[in-house]
Amino acid sequence: MNSKELEALFDQQAAGYDQQWARQAPVRDCLHFLLESVFSELPENAHLLCVGAGTGQELLYLAARHPQWRFTAVEPSSAMMQECRRNAEAQGVAERCDFHTGYLDSLPRETEFDAATSFLVSQFILDPRARIGFFKEIAARLKPAGILASSDLTARADPQQQARLMTLWAQVLSAEPVTPQVVARMEQAYHRDVAVLPADNVEAMIRQAGFTAPIPFFQAGMIRAWSARRD
Repeated sequence: MNSKELEALFDQQAAGYDQQWARQAPVRDCLHFLLESVFSELPENAHLLCVGAGTGQELLYLAARHPQWRFTAVEPSSAMMQECRRNAEAQGVAERCDFHTGYLDSLPRETEFDAATSFLVSQFILDPRARIGFFKEIAARLKPAGILASSDLTARADPQQQARLMTLWAQVLSAEPVTPQVVARMEQAYHRDVAVLPADNVEAMIRQAGFTAPIPFFQAGMIRAWSARRD
């Protein structure tokens, strides 16, 4: 999928997105819980960049626990951004948020952020050089030693292990038993639309973008998350 197709897809899904993925909420909640430790050194008045903010779930989690933090949410889907803004208003944190509908390259560079989140975003960038460029855009907006928390779908390098992992992951995503045909369709969709790479490959891209060696701090099924600091 190109960027316009992705925007259209997420525009269509925005209104029911959180409900659609409610089954995986325990995975998200665990990731958010561990995020507290990743960001434990941030100052009381930290300013965070949330890239691909979606409906704003990590923003809402952190804002509820850190009443002096500010947030800049970046999201290319206008419908998703509307949901993010609506959720922030409902939680009473919208006044601490800036909402930027678009991509990082259109975000003004006046602000240097203390930290950034990027959850299940870079996997949609199929070209490796463009994916490194995406992480470089984040690094360029962080203060020196600023912290990145990033997660993506990852694969196993061994084909047999990957086949078993894909079956497991398909079952996580479904409330019903999955068939080999369902798994095969999921594999085709991932191969066509998502750059699901071994974790080592993703870590190398983050390093090449100007970050320290990423430290994995979370894994659930095919989702892995890392923390890294801007060099």
